[in-house]
Amino acid sequence: MNLKEILELIDKVADRGIAGVEIEQAGTKVRIEGKTTQPQVIHSFVGSDSRSDAQLMPSIPMHALPPAQQQAEKPAAAAVPSNLHILTSPIVGTFYSAPSPDADQFVRVGDRVKKGQVLCIIEAMKLMNEIESDADGVVREIYPQNAQAVEFGEPLFGIEA
Repeated sequence: MNLKEILELIDKVADRGIAGVEIEQAGTKVRIEGKTTQPQVIHSFVGSDSRSDAQLMPSIPMHALPPAQQQAEKPAAAAVPSNLHILTSPIVGTFYSAPSPDADQFVRVGDRVKKGQVLCIIEAMKLMNEIESDADGVVREIYPQNAQAVEFGEPLFGIEA
């Protein structure tokens, strides 16, 4: 599986409200878990009981909130200027502004960037994923701090066209 296929799978899990999926292909195992509305509790019963398993197991919804409702439950973000293009995180992981601790940042506020230019790295499952700009412009905002955890869809950069 390549990164593009994994990102598409993450999008589908999020869009459809699936609780999770696990795929193993050519020795590579990928597990993607969606958000659930309630904690998942699994009870184990030992011994004989005249009730069926369906009566013993609690009823637990195994789906996430619809995307529109997920957005409604998030705190309102500060108003984004209309001239800014917001680059969001394509994956969950740890944001790094430089290729190594002793290296310069990929970009700083005020830097001009071109489409395809590497802006940061997001580490996910021990893999370093270079995140490229999807627009030409000037970096006006860098939202996460270095080594901060980021969620899927969280704003990373504000780029002015």
